[in-house]
Amino acid sequence: MHAVRLHAFGPAENLTLEEVADPVPGPGQVRVAVAAAGVHLLDTALREGLPGPFPAPAELPTVPGREVAGTVDALGEGTDPSWLGKRVVAHLGMNPGGYAERAVTDAARLHELPDHLGEAEAVAMIGTGRTTLGILQFTSLGPESVAIVPAAAGGIGTLLVQYAKNAGATVVGLAGGPAKVARVRANGADLAVDYTRPDWPDEVRAFLGDRAATVVFDSVGGATGRAAVDLLGRGGQHLVFGWSSTGLHDGEALTFTGAELAERGITSGSVLGPVMIQKAGGDVRNLELAALAAASDGTLRPAVHRFPLAEAAKAHRALETRGTMGKVVLVP
Repeated sequence: MHAVRLHAFGPAENLTLEEVADPVPGPGQVRVAVAAAGVHLLDTALREGLPGPFPAPAELPTVPGREVAGTVDALGEGTDPSWLGKRVVAHLGMNPGGYAERAVTDAARLHELPDHLGEAEAVAMIGTGRTTLGILQFTSLGPESVAIVPAAAGGIGTLLVQYAKNAGATVVGLAGGPAKVARVRANGADLAVDYTRPDWPDEVRAFLGDRAATVVFDSVGGATGRAAVDLLGRGGQHLVFGWSSTGLHDGEALTFTGAELAERGITSGSVLGPVMIQKAGGDVRNLELAALAAASDGTLRPAVHRFPLAEAAKAHRALETRGTMGKVVLVP
């Protein structure tokens, strides 16, 4: 089979397409003929050998990627035979291997796909979708809500805009450049704003009038994140799940002192990691099931940016330079 391998930590060009032996499923495992493999911004940090929510690979070469969808084509010993031939999606967890034509994972990680849900969309929901619903556990949205979504043209941002609109909230989506702003507007945001313009906060204030934002879904941090927080009214929430504007590899999330929060009458905190899992009942599979169900019934519609498997390096460069819209997916 063909797989993208990393032989040395470093730039995107270190990702190379090679012919390797097919993986063999062990006891309780399946092999998936991959139709779509997810690419995450964190993959770019792991490619450089930097730690994150997942540890950098202990040994090289390695095949990156932790989200796959496709058809089960082989079973390990003791695996339920009913899985053979089924269309499935899975998050591979701590064991990468997704950037390939075939990948192995535990059968316990599988979700069967309904006929009408495509593999690329399923891949978007198994990682990005579950994170989106995990974030949304920390707030309550309704007709009185005013939600600000930085990075609204991204994978998570796209879903946050849709969810908030479904809940009746007023949604302000921020994106960089005219093309992304147009995408955010088409996705249903009440106001789509180009955050690369220095006067964008004034545009938001003019639109809201005497209303203030009630929640900021912050994945960017930096000056953009702080300007968004400045639009919060008393009782507002700042939910942090990234800091891409300051650089994934060396940046820090936007934080506030207790005195600042008390003076403003707002709350701010990270919603990633153990706190999210605990909120989901201790099992991220609950979020995966909910995310896939929302895509299946059309409640949420993930945006997908496809690249051929052979162009994994190009996909990484595009992510690092904010040249993508929606969830990035590799297609063998």
